Amino acid sequence: MTRKPDKTKPPRHQRWEGKEKPDWLARALARAGVFPQDEAEAAINAGRVSINGRVAKMALAPVPPGATVRVDGRVIDLKAPTTRVLAFHKPAGVLSSTARQHRTGTVFEVLLPQLPPELAGYTWHAVGRLDVDSTGLLLFTNDDKLVAHVTSPDTHLPKRYVATVFSTADDTRVEPLRKGMTLDDGPARPAQVRVRDEHTVEVTLTEGRHHQVKRMLGAVGLPVRALHREAVGTVALDIPEGTFRLLTDDEVREGLRYEGRTAPSEPHE
Repeated sequence: MTRKPDKTKPPRHQRWEGKEKPDWLARALARAGVFPQDEAEAAINAGRVSINGRVAKMALAPVPPGATVRVDGRVIDLKAPTTRVLAFHKPAGVLSSTARQHRTGTVFEVLLPQLPPELAGYTWHAVGRLDVDSTGLLLFTNDDKLVAHVTSPDTHLPKRYVATVFSTADDTRVEPLRKGMTLDDGPARPAQVRVRDEHTVEVTLTEGRHHQVKRMLGAVGLPVRALHREAVGTVALDIPEGTFRLLTDDEVREGLRYEGRTAPSEPHE
């Protein structure tokens, strides 16, 4: 006998219309800074996490608004924490890819072991990328919306690079970059360009396409030998290679033009 559909239940795609859509458990724990996402999934699989008194069995279990979540019996506050951003001085020879894409040879292997306990629980997202052989400022954040803000060409946030080139650079040669040039993937915005010396060119972009600086300089006969990013917005690199520092709220708000999430209010006694 064929069971008739229950018309009292709304279709699955309509169940959360007009309501706050729940987050899924592993991601909620990671966003709250309890565990990085891989560790959150392992804790759930080990039966250490419960939702409203019932042991959670799946990393993708929805967490309804107002639910009580416990880890090892301890109640966890899943409110989204304040936006945090790390400045990292990327060395050459390491990938900007995520740890899941390439488990070895990534910036995460250099960065994560340095983090103190109060920062180690977050899932960190690289804000854009640098090529494996490029060096300089690479930002990381626990706020995925900041990634979209900084990397979107609509934000017009400047990124300053210094390129060491093989051929001899002069103002005449780099003028097409200032006027705006057409690359194989379409027109590029005019860039701010300063020739520091005959083999060093400073280029500031407000967009970030694949290998853009290298392709622009290559198109005017200045193949790039080395590329270094000095600044994103007004946040300039000021730390030794391979190290990091936490940006201040003012640097996030003014330097990156991002308001971010504020810290959750402290509960009253």
